[in-house]
Amino acid sequence: MRKLLSIVLVIVIASAVTLGWRWYSYVSNTDGPYDEVGIELNSRMPLPLRKWGCDRLKATFGAVLPPYGCSAEDGKSWIE
Repeated sequence: MRKLLSIVLVIVIASAVTLGWRWYSYVSNTDGPYDEVGIELNSRMPLPLRKWGCDRLKATFGAVLPPYGCSAEDGKSWIE
């Protein structure tokens, strides 16, 4: 049972690191803000991380329409 628990723990940690790295590479990219996987990961992050990610994206791509999760209620402006 202990071996199964350690295997599950390693899988959970590896998944968290992989998804975290994928999210970070999305919010710190300079190619474009419309990567589908990055948008989905960012929109599901806890509010403080999502806000930080949106601020990073806005600093890089502030002149374009914000991606889902970073747009205000009108859908055309970045969240503040």
